[in-house]
Amino acid sequence: MTEYIYRAFGEAAGFVNGRFIHDMDGRPIGKLNGTHVHQLSGDYVGELHEQMVVDMHLGSFGSIGSSGNPGNVGRPGNPGGRGSIGLSYNDMFDRLLRD
Repeated sequence: MTEYIYRAFGEAAGFVNGRFIHDMDGRPIGKLNGTHVHQLSGDYVGELHEQMVVDMHLGSFGSIGSSGNPGNVGRPGNPGGRGSIGLSYNDMFDRLLRD
């Protein structure tokens, strides 16, 4: 079963495949280190919480170094929206797209 990642307003923005995060077209854009989310370059972005990448104000966990590129895994299909869940944390998904 695919684990989707959503934006603050409820739209599916990406998905998890192993330890990597991919956009909805299947392109790799980030890596998971536990609940810590990093860009492919290794820079810390935020935390995976409630199926979102958010800033939980935990400070910076630094860089884990470049993780390489696992390649495009293809589109997972669209799960549809889930609606906003009203978290008080800032949505950080767009920072993954800046790598």
